[in-house]
Amino acid sequence: MIDAHFHIYNDAYPLIENQGFLPPPFSVEDYQHRTKDLPIVGGVLVSGSSQGFDQSYLKPALEQLGSQYVAITNLPSSVSDEKILALRDSGVCGVRVNLKRRVVSGIDNLVDFGMRIWDLAGWHLEMYVDSRELDELIPKLIKLPKASVDHLGMARSGVSQVRKLAEAGVHIKASGFGRTEVNIAEAVKVLYATNPDCLMFGTDLPSNRTERPFNISDISKVTEALADEDAIDKVFARNAAKFYNIKL
Repeated sequence: MIDAHFHIYNDAYPLIENQGFLPPPFSVEDYQHRTKDLPIVGGVLVSGSSQGFDQSYLKPALEQLGSQYVAITNLPSSVSDEKILALRDSGVCGVRVNLKRRVVSGIDNLVDFGMRIWDLAGWHLEMYVDSRELDELIPKLIKLPKASVDHLGMARSGVSQVRKLAEAGVHIKASGFGRTEVNIAEAVKVLYATNPDCLMFGTDLPSNRTERPFNISDISKVTEALADEDAIDKVFARNAAKFYNIKL
């Protein structure tokens, strides 16, 4: 299993209040304890809104997690080439565009930025956005060579927009079930039927600001919806391994 989406909050490094929220510490040891009964062999550490544009916590976290883990971080489009290449060398493989929590207020040059990081470092963009706001972004996202969207797009009424992205090859994270309005089973079935290579499961631990945190039933919901061993293996391992260049 590849955990395609989780967070680490180390209060030894800068954390900023975001929309009135400051996350409690959640260490690598905490993550490993919470997932000790899961067959996780690698994963994707994602910078949260409260980490802003700071990456100082990433290198020690990745060193502790091991070589089967990569990171996605928040960066402004004004970031220098030198900074991108240095982060790539430390295990970062993409940029999160956090519109939901307003880490960025919007990227007017979304395609230009996405193409720049792709050409320079082989990086992609990951969108944290309410799918009801995707209409103007869809034409931009499908122009990118590689992109993903978090948490099934969040909104029940936005599944049709997320499906358009899946059709165009954008990857979709089946994660954050405690923060989404989407009917999980229906969305998983529709998106897998649309593009079997697009779905990637993530725990979203520690699941801050959700109605409920990740639990084992999230895995059961997805496996029951897929009901096929090959499909389960793709969604829980192979799709993310290929997307993030993690060895299985």
